[in-house]
Amino acid sequence: MASSRTDERKLEGGGAEAAAPASAGIHPAFYIALWIACSGSVIIFNKWVLAAAGFDFPLFLTSWHMVFATGMTQVLAKTTPYLDSRHKVPMDSATYMRAIVPIGLMFSLSLILGNYAYLYLSVSFIQMLKATNVAATLLATWIFGMAAPNYKVLGNVGVIVVGVIIASYGELKFDMFGFLIQIGGVVAEAIRLVMVQRLLSSAEFKMDPLVSVYYYAPACAVVNGVLTLFVEIPRMTMNDIYSVGVFVLIANAFVAFLLNVSVVLLIGKTSAVVLTMAGVLKDILLVVSSMLIFGDPVTAQQYFGYSIALGGLTYYKLGAEKMQTLANDIKFQINETRHNQPGRFKAIIGSMILGVFTLIVLGYYRNMPGYAAGVPAA
Repeated sequence: MASSRTDERKLEGGGAEAAAPASAGIHPAFYIALWIACSGSVIIFNKWVLAAAGFDFPLFLTSWHMVFATGMTQVLAKTTPYLDSRHKVPMDSATYMRAIVPIGLMFSLSLILGNYAYLYLSVSFIQMLKATNVAATLLATWIFGMAAPNYKVLGNVGVIVVGVIIASYGELKFDMFGFLIQIGGVVAEAIRLVMVQRLLSSAEFKMDPLVSVYYYAPACAVVNGVLTLFVEIPRMTMNDIYSVGVFVLIANAFVAFLLNVSVVLLIGKTSAVVLTMAGVLKDILLVVSSMLIFGDPVTAQQYFGYSIALGGLTYYKLGAEKMQTLANDIKFQINETRHNQPGRFKAIIGSMILGVFTLIVLGYYRNMPGYAAGVPAA
């Protein structure tokens, strides 16, 4: 089971193993904060553009991201050493069409459905549904014969699914069509990960996330572009682009590309445990940010269900041994801070209590009859 978790971390990192934290230079916390900021910004930014700003063209937005990523990776490949590892990948036209294009198709589908979901569901609820990614990926590896069924792991994943179901029943703005779209995106992403696993089963095809974008982005741009041409372009006008702003679209695509760069930096500077915990922290911060920015109500039942899902997700990715080690490290740090820096310790505890109290008050206030959340103006 430990081997399967290692394989999953490689999949999520584009095939690159997480290195040990660097002992010199910029502190790893900077790269963690950068990745969390970029990942959260992309999600919040996309939600704002598609929903609040009224630019309801998710296909076009996804296509634009891929075109921008294609251009940026081409520039980086010609002017910097960051993509030099691409020369180690034995890529030719036949391999590209056989391996990269199908993965690009699944990648496109997951991005398109993920963006469409923002038109119907809140950011907080979408993040809760994304916890089922590991369940879908696990089932996909079994269905496609990439791994043997393991009922112990299935039980662990079942806890995650139960937590998400509880959170879904507590969603006040539930939309069945949006729910099905997001689940479709989860399934597409799971199939993509299985296809990536099959491709990366050979050591010569190991690719870091930025090199993966270098190869996948052109295929995604073409697929999305063709779909956009027939589905959204007929009803689009230049006024739609001008209304949201050309510079806003450029900034949106740049932040999306910067996320890929931050992933590469994070993988090279932190450990697998840090990656997992940073992901959990990012999800929690996104739920809170969604409440504050878009006024998305989150009920006590959703807090309870999502807590179960996050707990199950953390256990699935780390295992009991690493979780125990992590708990011991946290306990040691708390005791050390309490004895050596009592003032700082009290400030941290006070901030945590204030944060929990604020969330409870916000949740109660959002759910009061007659409350109407304000949406940021475009």
